[in-house]
Amino acid sequence: MERLQKVIAQAGVASRRKAEELIKQGRVKVNGVVCDTLGTKVDGSDTIMVDGKLINKEEKQYYLFYKPKGVVTTMHDEKGRVCVADFFKDVDARVYPVGRLDYDTTGALFMTNDGNFANLMMHPSSHVSKIYEVVVAGNFTDQERKTMEKGIYLEGTKTLPCRIKINGYNNGVTMLMIRLQEGKNRQVKKMFESMGHEVKRLHRMMIGDIDLKGMEPGMYRRLTVHEVRVLTNLATKKKNK
Repeated sequence: MERLQKVIAQAGVASRRKAEELIKQGRVKVNGVVCDTLGTKVDGSDTIMVDGKLINKEEKQYYLFYKPKGVVTTMHDEKGRVCVADFFKDVDARVYPVGRLDYDTTGALFMTNDGNFANLMMHPSSHVSKIYEVVVAGNFTDQERKTMEKGIYLEGTKTLPCRIKINGYNNGVTMLMIRLQEGKNRQVKKMFESMGHEVKRLHRMMIGDIDLKGMEPGMYRRLTVHEVRVLTNLATKKKNK
């Protein structure tokens, strides 16, 4: 189920704000009945008309995107920087990013026009695992690894247990892999910075069981029906625990 104004916006009829105005003005019908209540939820079986015209609801689409460095995880940037939306101009659906990766962070990012899927993936209780390659300044010790794996306090909240593998040391940096069961804003960077190690490079390798095999920065591919189902089931199972 999704909010009526969101479905109207996704169909390309109007912006979300304009769709809300259309609803309040009584210009929208759901299943033949005028609907002027904001927040009304509809699903794929509902018939929606705006000013007497049936809207064409978009097919749900799901993509894995290999975000390059120097790209903003937004649909528009006031500073004129390259956005993830710039890579999806040939996609007919109005897809948007699921969560975010920092400007200088690379790797796996989902794009979709399915609000329910996006919310499920980003829900704090879903805990779909994510694996990152990290390069940090200094020698990250085995004792620090054990401390971080048990969970550390960030801004008054303890992080969930994680798994870290130290891959090696080179020229004053440490190369690692970290597997998280949560994904708060800038969490990986904050975790290492709290231990006194600046993150020099951050790359998200996997989300759940979905990896970037065979892909290069800037490329994307559609997720299969099976992949979407597995991700949804995994997130739902974790969320309901």
